[in-house]
Amino acid sequence: MSVTGTGEELGAQAARTRALALLRIRSRATAAALLPAACAVVLFAAGAQGFAEGGGWDAARWAVTACAVVVLLVAAAVALAVVRAKPAVSPTVPLSEAAAPDLYRLVRDLAERLGVPAPSAIALTPDCDSWLEDRTHPAAEQAVRAASGGSSDGSPDGAGRRTGPRRRTQAAPVLVIGSPFLWWMRVAELRAVLAPVVAGTGPSAHPDIAAARRFVRGLDGAVADAAAPAPGPLRALLRLPRLLTGRIARLLLRSCRGHAAEMERGVAAAASTRAQAVDYGLRIVAQEQVGLAYAGWDRLLTRVALPAWRMGRWPSRLDVGVVSALTELSRRDRLAEGFASRLGERPACDLLEEPGAADEAASLLAARLFHGGPAENGPDWAPVDWQAYPDEVVDRKWRSEAARLHRVLDALGVPPAAGSASDPVCTGVPTLARVVEYLSGGGGGEELAAGISAAVARDEAREPRPAAGAGPGGAGGALDPWGPDPLPLLPLQPPRTGTELLADHVAAMVCCAAVDTAGARPGLDWLDGPALLVDGERRSDLGSPVLSLVEEGDAGPLWSWLTSVGVRTDKPVRLV
Repeated sequence: MSVTGTGEELGAQAARTRALALLRIRSRATAAALLPAACAVVLFAAGAQGFAEGGGWDAARWAVTACAVVVLLVAAAVALAVVRAKPAVSPTVPLSEAAAPDLYRLVRDLAERLGVPAPSAIALTPDCDSWLEDRTHPAAEQAVRAASGGSSDGSPDGAGRRTGPRRRTQAAPVLVIGSPFLWWMRVAELRAVLAPVVAGTGPSAHPDIAAARRFVRGLDGAVADAAAPAPGPLRALLRLPRLLTGRIARLLLRSCRGHAAEMERGVAAAASTRAQAVDYGLRIVAQEQVGLAYAGWDRLLTRVALPAWRMGRWPSRLDVGVVSALTELSRRDRLAEGFASRLGERPACDLLEEPGAADEAASLLAARLFHGGPAENGPDWAPVDWQAYPDEVVDRKWRSEAARLHRVLDALGVPPAAGSASDPVCTGVPTLARVVEYLSGGGGGEELAAGISAAVARDEAREPRPAAGAGPGGAGGALDPWGPDPLPLLPLQPPRTGTELLADHVAAMVCCAAVDTAGARPGLDWLDGPALLVDGERRSDLGSPVLSLVEEGDAGPLWSWLTSVGVRTDKPVRLV
């Protein structure tokens, strides 16, 4: 037997052992629930045969019977909660075979080479990760079938199960692929990265592992359902039973946690060992691309997409932006010099029939996941192309922050700049000189920072944002990524301090003055986000002079910078 075969069998055997341990926990819980009923049956049988007669035995029989009834009712409630619980389903973009026939063909060929069942369907996630997900639960099946074009005449649906008059059978899981991989990786690299993931369908088909996973998912869903607020007028009446079933399900889930983790570790080990026979050398190189894609994706979300989301706009081609960001990174970083040569090979997004539509759907879902935006376009939530990003996002962001800065100055009673008092045209209009003179004259930078922080908090509070975990989707149930249910918010950046906010607002005011008085233009840097372009070149040296003014009250470095660019601080600045 080969080393590969031995490693795969050891991993599979470990997974099956842990699966049996999980099933034993289920059996023990069932036996514990039936034990009082069995004792009651024994006592009644003994009384019927004359072995246990008298008042004491009668009292014991009825006490045990009452206990058995209560325990059976509680067990039935827990079992019903576990069976009816909606397991958590990751929000994804369904990808039907008609929309990506070449990708489905690649995955099926890969599964055939690995000797495992092919995934039942493919979906995209706006994240740098790939995994298998079981969606055979009816709640998830209905949504996937509608998106994947499944029928109800006994043909396979989007969840990989047969519908209609034929009997339902257990199906292979759905393959979820990170959309940034499709745009940055080449076809061969994607196949190498997906090999260990697709290989996981083999252990997933084992009946014990599948049953153990269903048991754990049911417990997890029951705990989440018990934690969610009960709907309707019977909320108070249902609270106690839900708390009881939730506590029991949580106790069972806690006892399953270690076995479940070891089972999944064994499944992953078996799948990884089996996948070593397929593109193993290329997979090492492809894993480097996974790390690089994650770095570019993170920079694009935090530096580029987040400012647009805060302005009520969502970039409609995030995956295209990943390619641009990573290309820029390869240009700047000497360690990534060889990555640019890969762009001549066929990208994996060519496996899709309409890459633009898939990119737009993944971009909207990313905005919902990481920012909590609406599921549909609207007056305050519209897509933006990369060509329009500088004017519609960067310029608007700068002017909005500059306007907030001057509103706070007005609230603090800060007078206009000294030079504008004699000019009736500039009296009462916002100028950069007013900001610089106030901060350099010892006018309370800490007070201004506190005012900016409070103003930012008020503006964010006015925005209609869904609450994390609210609704049926936020409590661990099946999430509908395109429905009205709010999705969990995953903050991309930690809260900013008052000094950081003040520095951002002062820099925005400087950029507005540079655009209005020195011919500068707003621009986009793929790795750093909004950028100021002077004579077509990006000026990245503004941060240090602004910090000197904000933190130390020293306006000298900023005056030198303004003079080099040709900014007029006494001229009015247009605000939003």
